Amino acid sequence: MANHKSALKRIRSNETKRLRNKYQHKTTRNAVRDLRATTEKAEAQALLPKVVAMLDRLAKNNVIHANKAGNLKSKLTRFVAAL
Repeated sequence: MANHKSALKRIRSNETKRLRNKYQHKTTRNAVRDLRATTEKAEAQALLPKVVAMLDRLAKNNVIHANKAGNLKSKLTRFVAAL
């Protein structure tokens, strides 16, 4: 167990950040899944900017790699355009 006050604080803050990252990552994955499940073009076009913003936020905070976010955005954009 940690012996320094700063180490104890770091443990607490790391756990808080881990839970926040986990929640945001799972929420984004669900949004991507919902977007891929849509069959209506208008509905998909409305969802796309929100999902792209979520992916950008995850990439900015290093929850996912920037290239993964770019690949997902590209594939989702092509999917929506093909509807």
